[in-house]
Amino acid sequence: MKENADFKTLCVHAGELKDEQHGGAISPLYMSSSYAFNDVETNQYPRYFNTPNQRGLAIKIAALEGAEAGMIFGSGMAAISTALLSHLKFGDHVIFQDDLYGGTRNFIKHEFPKYGIQYSFTAGLTATDFENEIQDNTKGIYIETPSNPTLKIIDLKAISTLAKNTDLWTMIDNTFASPVNQNPMAFGIDVVLHSATKYLGGHSDICAGAVLGSQKVIDRVFESAKNLGGSLSDYTVWLLERSIKTLFLRVQAQNQNAQLLAEFLADQDWIDNVYYPGLPQHPDHEIAKKQMKGFGGMLTFDLAPHLDCKQFLLGLKLIKPTMSLAGIESTALSPRLTSHALLTETERIAQGITPQMVRFSTGIEAIEDLKEDLIQSVNQQH
Repeated sequence: MKENADFKTLCVHAGELKDEQHGGAISPLYMSSSYAFNDVETNQYPRYFNTPNQRGLAIKIAALEGAEAGMIFGSGMAAISTALLSHLKFGDHVIFQDDLYGGTRNFIKHEFPKYGIQYSFTAGLTATDFENEIQDNTKGIYIETPSNPTLKIIDLKAISTLAKNTDLWTMIDNTFASPVNQNPMAFGIDVVLHSATKYLGGHSDICAGAVLGSQKVIDRVFESAKNLGGSLSDYTVWLLERSIKTLFLRVQAQNQNAQLLAEFLADQDWIDNVYYPGLPQHPDHEIAKKQMKGFGGMLTFDLAPHLDCKQFLLGLKLIKPTMSLAGIESTALSPRLTSHALLTETERIAQGITPQMVRFSTGIEAIEDLKEDLIQSVNQQH
């Protein structure tokens, strides 16, 4: 495969393993957990993230993000926690944007104090907001854009420029965007993280995570990862490699549906607010246009006060009120009761997460069927 292959071609062919024995069309699956001893520097072992399938998948995802190297983990949180702990030590300080995935925020609050790691959250999302939080012991900046669940957008170039001028590293959770819509390393971000359970997997049937960066970054992450043990089974690795082959097609269809659905919801009297960076009225629309190739399959909306959010979710017939996101089926949930349930009510309100908020993951169904299901659920409450 040529070095400058198109993204669609990389989805299918990057990192694929050759079936030398039988000439099969797909990557063979190597299920062994024990391999022959060859050399202490190159021995293959699942916990060392270097079995044939693990290496092939890491190459594929790294290619999609334009990274030198990558590592695959057992979950998104395994990837996030290992990446952070590998870059921080006792006495260090790191800056986080205020509105993060609830699991990440919970990890910070409950685990960092055990390690003596200091942290602060920004009041806003501009480079100036992050600059105002820099201390003498600050080592890095961690962001998430589009954010979960309010889909705020951070200017990646501005953040990377600030970090480089102040000798800080940068990390981003790129799960919501996916590599189809956004490649943060092209804007100078150092480390890219994914919950591969979401768009990379895309079929609501696996749990995985990924860390992408320079070879130097991945070598550093590996030193912690081999001790923390967050490796992924080769069967799941094989399933994930298979799923990524259709990543571009799936995400393109989800982008289109999400845009149409956001425009539809913005005109409904039973909706108070719609959060989607593809809408011109979104406050960060211009930044999103500058750094995203597509606006994503995630959107969030606030139901009007007269509607019961829980009853609305339970009244859906086609759309599934389930806990995760980014599958080919459309799903909806209340962030207050699920993804951000571990936050305090004060923290949720500060992030704009209200009892009326619905986070919607758009699938690949016919858009008219999705609209009809939303309307019929609303009509049940009249």
